[in-house]
Amino acid sequence: MTHWTETAKGQPRIAIIGAGMSGIASVVKLKKAGYSELTVFEKADQVGGTWRANRYPGLSCDVPSHWYSFSFNPNPDWTHRYSYGPEIQDYMQATADKFGVTPLVRFNTGVSALAYEASDDGPVWHLTTEHGDKEIYDIVISATGILRLPQLPDIDGLDSFTGTKFHSAEWPEGLDLSDKRVGIIGTGSTSCQIVGEITDKVGSMHVFQRTPHWIAPLFQRKYAGWQKFFMRAVPFLPTFIYWLNYFIFKHTFAPATNGQSMFWQKTISKLCYKHLESKVTDPELRAKLTPDFTPMCKRLIFASDYFPALQRDNCHLITEGIERIDGDKVVTKDGTRHALDVLILATGFDSSAFILPTSVHGEDGKDLAEFWGRAPRAHRGVTLPGFPNFWMVEGPTSPVGNLSLIMISEHQVDYIISMLDKMRQTKLQALAPKQAAYEAYNDGLAKAAEGTVWVTGGCDSWYIDASGLPNLYSHAPHEYLLDMHGLDLEEYDTLPRVNRLAAE
Repeated sequence: MTHWTETAKGQPRIAIIGAGMSGIASVVKLKKAGYSELTVFEKADQVGGTWRANRYPGLSCDVPSHWYSFSFNPNPDWTHRYSYGPEIQDYMQATADKFGVTPLVRFNTGVSALAYEASDDGPVWHLTTEHGDKEIYDIVISATGILRLPQLPDIDGLDSFTGTKFHSAEWPEGLDLSDKRVGIIGTGSTSCQIVGEITDKVGSMHVFQRTPHWIAPLFQRKYAGWQKFFMRAVPFLPTFIYWLNYFIFKHTFAPATNGQSMFWQKTISKLCYKHLESKVTDPELRAKLTPDFTPMCKRLIFASDYFPALQRDNCHLITEGIERIDGDKVVTKDGTRHALDVLILATGFDSSAFILPTSVHGEDGKDLAEFWGRAPRAHRGVTLPGFPNFWMVEGPTSPVGNLSLIMISEHQVDYIISMLDKMRQTKLQALAPKQAAYEAYNDGLAKAAEGTVWVTGGCDSWYIDASGLPNLYSHAPHEYLLDMHGLDLEEYDTLPRVNRLAAE
């Protein structure tokens, strides 16, 4: 076995798991920093991650297009202020092709197991693919994303539904819903987008609501030709708008959620109340759609066509709980039997999985699934005690409210590069955070979370895990971005190179 410090290129062998937006960002930025021994493992046959997997009607992003972009590849040709799914997927693919990511990806090759070994020749990770192939890497970067494992509702008889049934992330190709009796379970962002898009195209729409959500209007607009012309003609303009969006978020939405500004919390709350009151004229329907918690306690939904769709003659909002599925019928607790041809499960994802169920074993066989339980945490959202040289992009507590995940991913990759650079400069073979540093960091997040709307707002959301706290970054967003550019080796246990490897 040859350690990377002895190789001709002097390069660590780096495995990146996932070719979604964080995997693409990892490759581009690592290559730019001089790290070239990169292999990307992707379970699907295309790059794009969640934008490849999700293809339901109405799919769009609730982060402005010019902010939901890679900083190294601004796109002057976005067609809408908030981009639709197919256009984002095209952008992901184009970015991967432009920056040489695609040739480094092993498609249709998922990773089933990772095992750390501290051998005499240097620490390595043994990687096993779903095909049974075994390989060795010095560094492993998990870029699997957060919203990837569909969560199915626990409903008696669900598997026996005799019509067409699927999760929203598994939308059948070429599905024709004309004149069909369609039902959808869930009323989150995905459901709002689907209902708003297809209700006028189906025979009947049945929306099964367990909990109403606060919805803010989506100020969507299509960019005119002259606007895209200026975006192309003035090269710094997309970058300026990128940072302008961040500045606006930092000083409005972020302080409203983390408890630092009651003014913005009340302002955004009023926007939600006004949207509901102005768009839903029927008092009875409006009452059914009014949540009993503070706006932004759950992830805020931005949609302008959901409320109008609910008021169409062919749309039925059902607030009674579901008791069971019986053949082609959804039976609610009041005994009503709702006959359907198609049942859509817009019930979200397992937000506590991250890289799991991939088997990951660190030092002394430490099992990641057992270490996490149902309340996963990481040090600065990237590293884990007992798992040297195993790093995450979009790891636990990485999301910062409605901040652009692409922006977060890029800064996390910068942090990873700073670790790699520091390992070279100080002749280190491995890094893993100290248990004390890991605990102090997450204790700080937990304490800060107590004052956020996610805890004080009176709701239960997918942000909240088994710890009873949100799996989010709970400080001001700029603090996290600064953290990603301030590596402190005092927080880490380090493994120096042995003497015979130190001479280069």
